[in-house]
Amino acid sequence: MSMGSKPRVRFAPSPTGYLHIGGVRTALFNWLWARQTGGSFVLRIEDTDGERSTPENEQVILRDMKWLGLDWDEGLEVGGEHGPYRQMDRLEIYTEFANKLVDSGAAYRCYATKEELDAARAKLKADNPKAQFRYPGWWRDRRDWPADKPYVVRLKVPTDGYTTYEDLVFGEQRVPNSAQQDVVIMRSDGVPLYNLGCVVDDLTMGITLVARGRDHMINTPIQVLLYQALGYDIPQFAHLPMMLGKGGAKLSKRHGAVAVGQYRDDGVPAQGLLNYLARFGWSYGDEEVFAMADLIKKFSWDRCSASDGRFDPVKLTAIAFEHLKTPALIDDDAYATHTDPFLREMFGDYDAALVARALPLVRPRARTYREAAAAVDFLLLDEPVMEDKAKNKFLLTDRAQHLPALHALLGAQTSFEAAHVETEVKAWAERDAIKLGAIAQPARVALTGRTVSPGLFELMELLGRERTLARLESAIAMRDES
Repeated sequence: MSMGSKPRVRFAPSPTGYLHIGGVRTALFNWLWARQTGGSFVLRIEDTDGERSTPENEQVILRDMKWLGLDWDEGLEVGGEHGPYRQMDRLEIYTEFANKLVDSGAAYRCYATKEELDAARAKLKADNPKAQFRYPGWWRDRRDWPADKPYVVRLKVPTDGYTTYEDLVFGEQRVPNSAQQDVVIMRSDGVPLYNLGCVVDDLTMGITLVARGRDHMINTPIQVLLYQALGYDIPQFAHLPMMLGKGGAKLSKRHGAVAVGQYRDDGVPAQGLLNYLARFGWSYGDEEVFAMADLIKKFSWDRCSASDGRFDPVKLTAIAFEHLKTPALIDDDAYATHTDPFLREMFGDYDAALVARALPLVRPRARTYREAAAAVDFLLLDEPVMEDKAKNKFLLTDRAQHLPALHALLGAQTSFEAAHVETEVKAWAERDAIKLGAIAQPARVALTGRTVSPGLFELMELLGRERTLARLESAIAMRDES
């Protein structure tokens, strides 16, 4: 089925839970290839697991894909010429293709019951406990099909020879057909199993490249056989290395957050997360930090590794931090937009213009948007939240001795711009032979409640004359009462 010469790729998650970061890496590589080549990125849903698939999970997937910025050209909500884009809405299509396979002799109806199969498994285990059960082929060459009994459809896999395909990451793959068995491709209720559903979706949607995790390589030979049996050219395949946890185990929650939504809720920038995932199984020399435009330009399959890797939350945080503190990667307006939900969560309505002036001052240290929101709390609260250690060290001791003089000096100023206040305070410190730190650190705690903050004089300008003087007065009173 020809749909133009440009690549068509897809991401096909199952709505059985949250969107896993391993799935996002797969979606990202497909998306990058589509964007680089001017091709199409299709988002469809594999919802044949009736017990676990839910509309709520589907909405979570769509929400997280939108948050990541991985927009799709066809699929759910967007539409397109090759829908429906949910498998349970496509059952008639699968039945049509299953019947074609049966009619051509490439597949057959199997009426073996569960009890018969269980008995065969039990006998094999009794005879040879180490043997792997294979369907015995009872119905492989029969056509005396009962008219009123349920059946499944099995693919008639060749018993000799090899199934071969070229993998863009792993190279040529040559799998002996003797290693396969006549797998079920459609259940008795008319719902396809993964291999049939996947192949039919890919060929009817004109998918030219199937990129997915290495764990799917076990399915690829069967899928190649299905393409050949149906008379279609096989697409290109690219299997990606696995994302593992510590000790080489499958990545799970105990190794760190695996749900994309958790990173969003924690305030990790989407660009930073995608940057880390791009570098998981792909490299471009020694470069670590990429803007999305760079990734689109530089991505290629020949730079993908075939080696599995360990998920490293420390490295993810470091790469995300590079994005957060670099205006060339996330400009100030975007930074303020992404911080806004956390500010509203913490403080409700707030002075957005004032906070927009403060955020560039806190972003060099804030490792998440949530941290950035918390770092400007001194602007949005009537009184700063005092850290006990900071208060005890700098406000309830002789270290606060210069606060009255600072209050007097600031009260006499007609301008409260940072540069002017800095000049006046430094001149006073030099004149009276006071180390600037002896003035600045107690003042910082008085104004913000903590020892780490943006520059002192920028703080004062942001707070303004009245609030700065009022907070210094409170700190002086606190010391006098101690």
